[in-house]
Amino acid sequence: MRVPRYLERPVAGVLPRKMVFVGGPRQVGKTTFALGFLGADADEHHPAYLNWDHPAVRPRLRNAELPPGESLLLLDEIHKYARWRNLLKGIYDTERSRRRILVTGSARLDYYRKGGDSLAGRYRYFRLHPFSLREMSRSPTPSDLDDLMSFGGFPEPLFGRDVAERRIWARDRLARVVRDDLRDLEHIREISLVEHLVALLPDRVGAPLSVKSLCEDLQVDHKTAERWLQALEHMYVCFRVAPYGPPRVRAVKKERKLYLWDWADVSTAGPRFENLVASQLLKYCHWVEDAEGHALELRFLRDTDKREIDFVVLRDRKPLFAVECKSGDRAISSAVRYFAERTPIPRFYQVHLGDRHYESGKVTVVPFRRWCEDLVLP
Repeated sequence: MRVPRYLERPVAGVLPRKMVFVGGPRQVGKTTFALGFLGADADEHHPAYLNWDHPAVRPRLRNAELPPGESLLLLDEIHKYARWRNLLKGIYDTERSRRRILVTGSARLDYYRKGGDSLAGRYRYFRLHPFSLREMSRSPTPSDLDDLMSFGGFPEPLFGRDVAERRIWARDRLARVVRDDLRDLEHIREISLVEHLVALLPDRVGAPLSVKSLCEDLQVDHKTAERWLQALEHMYVCFRVAPYGPPRVRAVKKERKLYLWDWADVSTAGPRFENLVASQLLKYCHWVEDAEGHALELRFLRDTDKREIDFVVLRDRKPLFAVECKSGDRAISSAVRYFAERTPIPRFYQVHLGDRHYESGKVTVVPFRRWCEDLVLP
């Protein structure tokens, strides 16, 4: 069963004018998403789907032997070809009046596309995220949220709803990322130590990340640990959130917080919910950036007295709103009230897993399901 994805409309709007690149984590559904543009029943055997990993496809693509009569071409993993930019440029420049081109690939596509400007002005790049609550259903139920919390947002475990199969899937996915993508792209040889680092990350979610502590656990220097973390970010294993420092607040400047793309790997309920909210907000930021062109940033706010707001979203460097996560529908936190009085942030949300919904000045206490609907988060 193919489930409609949130990027379908913006991608369809761009395709008649430019090539479209769709990147994102492994197994997030990029190929399935792309095949949907060929028809409801299209699969990997469709003549317009050309996967560089297929041995029979490579010589045809190198010679620009394209399937006749196909107005849309789906090129998967073509960035694995050393001269893929020039090949794509030639195909696009000679075929753009007759064909649309949609290119998909793993994290390496995002990395390699930044290596030159031969395709400048010829494509738009979109990032496909895991499923969110509103993608699962426009009228989500408590069980939908439970499934999202338990199985994560990647389609195979989410819709399979099998605990054992999810564990096996997660193990295999991370092994492929570390042993294939990371080794090939970043030229990292200490694979076993990077696997150890990956195993340490779920317990660091939601708190200011101490790279020094990771260095001690791994017995490596700070430069090495930081390089590995950046590589894991490139591979869509984790992402880090930088602090926001508004005037009138003695905010921390250097600490960053870490989250996982697959929040179901976080074993503790509170940090897992915070990771889910972080992932939803990052998806919102990327969606607005890719579809509308605004520069959005996901930050957090923490002062030197350790008062903290989990997230602040900035658009064009100006704060849009802040979000504090609570597992229960308790009273407004003292940190939210403090920062609401002293910062230019126009709106605060205290998001929770309970039922209470009310406003008090600049602050709205709101259940997570209602919050997703009200903000029209993708």
